Amino acid sequence: MNSIVFSVLLIIIGLIVGVGISFIINLVRGNIASKKADSIINYAKKEADKIKRDSILEQKEEIHRLKMDLDKEIKEKKSEIKDQEERLMQRENNMDKRDELYQKREQTLDQREQALNEKLNDIQNEKSKVEEIKKEQLDLLEKISGFSKEKAKDLVMKQVKENMTKEISEYIREQENEAKLTADKTAKEMLVTSMQKYAADIASDQTVTVVELPNDEMKGRIIGREGRNIRTIEAITGVDLIIDDTPEAVVLSSFDPLRREIAYVTLQTLIKDGRIHPTRIEELYDKVCKDMKQKIIEYGNDATFELGLTKFDPELIEIIGKLHFRTSYGQNALQHSIEVANLSGLIAAELGENVMLAKRAGLLHDIGKAIDHEIEGSHVEIGVDIAKKFKEDDVVINSIASHHGDTKADSIIAVIVAIADALSASRPGARNDSLENYIQRLTQLEEVGNSIQGVEKAYAVQAGRELRVIVKPEEVDDLEAHKIARDVKEKIEESMKYPGTIKITVVRETRAQEEAK
Repeated sequence: MNSIVFSVLLIIIGLIVGVGISFIINLVRGNIASKKADSIINYAKKEADKIKRDSILEQKEEIHRLKMDLDKEIKEKKSEIKDQEERLMQRENNMDKRDELYQKREQTLDQREQALNEKLNDIQNEKSKVEEIKKEQLDLLEKISGFSKEKAKDLVMKQVKENMTKEISEYIREQENEAKLTADKTAKEMLVTSMQKYAADIASDQTVTVVELPNDEMKGRIIGREGRNIRTIEAITGVDLIIDDTPEAVVLSSFDPLRREIAYVTLQTLIKDGRIHPTRIEELYDKVCKDMKQKIIEYGNDATFELGLTKFDPELIEIIGKLHFRTSYGQNALQHSIEVANLSGLIAAELGENVMLAKRAGLLHDIGKAIDHEIEGSHVEIGVDIAKKFKEDDVVINSIASHHGDTKADSIIAVIVAIADALSASRPGARNDSLENYIQRLTQLEEVGNSIQGVEKAYAVQAGRELRVIVKPEEVDDLEAHKIARDVKEKIEESMKYPGTIKITVVRETRAQEEAK
């Protein structure tokens, strides 16, 4: 029994001890947790205070930065406002000055107007006095001359009528001459027929080219509807087309060989192509002109190759080739130059001189004739300028300048070239003086037409019996075209001497062209 009680007591004591220990442990743990919690709270308070201080500093810095930016912006705005105020002040000052200037001008204008009114009054007074004096002088003149105003007017009208009658008489005489020319046509045709055997090698070769046609129907296509095709060909080429009863043939007539050759090739190409209309004619003409330049260069190269000469500028080669289409008293200028070059070389070889230099001088002695119809001056002056331009030898330049005796010959080669030129020109059949005069007259006739203001180009056709003048439609109207015809007629009568009559035809053509795309 005592043991049980003892055991119970032990148990109770153990429980009490356990509870006490647990209480003590819990108490200790509570103190530790409380201390830890206090530590955490203190740390959190410190961190919060730190974050608060940092935030306050950042806010202060941001406020300071914003304040600086705002101050800067305010200063800029103030500066802009100040500039604007200064500009406005300047503008206001300028306006004030301008206003003052306008006021002064207005005062000056008023003064001028007043002065002009006074002068106008003076002029009117003077005019009245002049009219009175004029009337007095007219009365005095009538009294002295014994003619009244109406009688003097009748006398002037009578004089004008007499002048017009004289002009009408001249016109009638011109028509009579033309009729006589027509009447003599048959006799002249007989003479020409008898001369053909002699002149065919000269005149036909140098003024006429025959184009063979595949059939006679082609003549109608060349003429075109209402003659528009043949008019276009004659207008752009400057060559006269003669379509007569000769079967399957068309004759091209022109004193300019180059112009005639271009027209010949253009017409041949049109016939082969089959499309004959004004637009196609102009296209082919432009193409043939470009191809003809290459052909001219070939003539120049052939001439230098034949003579064994080298080192020519390509532009000079082209000028040499143009000599093929020029004549001198009926003699082909390029053939004449080659002949002079060969003769000069032969004579130079006999005398022991430089053969190549002599040939070069002989070939170039008439080089000015290639472009003397394009540039003002004699062919000698033009030739010297060309030789200097292409830096030819001084001997060559002197040979060109002295071959007609205009300048003293400074070398033996220059004398040789002059001798060779005389030999080539004087050989039998080399030249035809009448043909040269004929060509010069036609050239002069075209120059007269081209010298008139508003003329685009002029062509001498019908062997010089007609001058076809093409005017610029945008500059010349229909009434002005009649005046140009009369001006050309008067200028021809004053400056030229010619047989028979010359018909002046002024052509004014306006085209409207668009391209559909």
